[in-house]
Amino acid sequence: MLTVREALEVLLAAARPVTAIDTIPTLDANGRVLALDQLATIDVPSADNTQMDGYAVRAADCASGEATLRVAQRIPAGHVGRPLEPGTAARIFTGALIPPGADAVVMQEQCEAAGDSVTVRHTPADGEWIRRKGEDIGAGSAILRAGTRLRSQELGLAASVGLATLPVHRRLRVAVFFTGDELAMPGEVAAHDLPPGAIYNSNRFTLRALLESFGCEITDFGIVPDTLAATRATLRDAAQAHDLIITSGGVSVGEEDHIKPAVEAEGRLSMWQIAVKPGKPLAFGEVHRDGDNAFFIGLPGNPVSSFVTFLLFVRPFLLRLQGVRGPVEPRGYLVRADFDLPKADRRNEFLRARINAGGGLELFANQGSGVLTSTVWGDGLIDNPPGNAIAAGDLVRFIPFAELQH
Repeated sequence: MLTVREALEVLLAAARPVTAIDTIPTLDANGRVLALDQLATIDVPSADNTQMDGYAVRAADCASGEATLRVAQRIPAGHVGRPLEPGTAARIFTGALIPPGADAVVMQEQCEAAGDSVTVRHTPADGEWIRRKGEDIGAGSAILRAGTRLRSQELGLAASVGLATLPVHRRLRVAVFFTGDELAMPGEVAAHDLPPGAIYNSNRFTLRALLESFGCEITDFGIVPDTLAATRATLRDAAQAHDLIITSGGVSVGEEDHIKPAVEAEGRLSMWQIAVKPGKPLAFGEVHRDGDNAFFIGLPGNPVSSFVTFLLFVRPFLLRLQGVRGPVEPRGYLVRADFDLPKADRRNEFLRARINAGGGLELFANQGSGVLTSTVWGDGLIDNPPGNAIAAGDLVRFIPFAELQH
């Protein structure tokens, strides 16, 4: 069986990022992937300004630590003051430009105003409480690199230098469908009318929501009948206008599992047995279309297996297809285990756990691959290496869902 690392390396090596570029308003770019480096058009700050409400002074006038100065002007943010004459101070407010001649700002808490004078009870250093021109960003410097997935921070930074639009990779087009004659849809079949052996298609809701959180354009082909012909026809349709096809279920090798022969007939397929729990079977390949291919990933049908393998394998693959550069694997953190797991598994386990009030980890009692309640109860996954037993007090690698679902 492949290790988790080996399977991920194969996926990432095969990924071909989309090349088409959309230029969109910066206000609409949240979650998109930047296609080109962005340079600052201005200095930030654009001029020396004050970090504090207080008084702009000449530091030499306040060397005594008890200087009384005439307040010669008032400078709100957005206004330009006059040159500061020796022996005077300027009442100044946060963000306002430093007037020529001033070389320090004294915060108002260190001053006592009386009429048109102020007593400065402080000896300011040169440059105190002054933000210098360009100290954050210099004009012409690269502020955002291509391959960056844009968040609120990056959008604010782009706006701070006046970038009203940004070039981004186009959205990834993903087709999904689900196999299994046992599947039913909530709302179409009432619970009391479920036939024997039928189950609700929870994977459709989970996977679509995950894809939406990554900003994909989704086409949902729904539940496909368990026949080779229907599976092949859906694959052909899905390949035409999509970058990636994702299925859930039917990736084993039983007589009713048609994904493998269908993808092999319409393209090429690698069936992987991965040393991971939950989620051992995973299919990866490509489906032919005119001129090129659409990628294909077949996930297991068990709900937790489908969810976990998406987070471990599909998520980084999606990010690379979207044009994200650099690391795409989630960060893990060493956290204390407040439980015992005496029986080691030969596979790399991803255990559903949550952080307790003491800062340690609790383990969900039932780690079965069909127990969706574990994913709602938990805060994330413990990445437990093969053959590793856990004793209370051990430090384990914990990956929060917050690292895995964006």
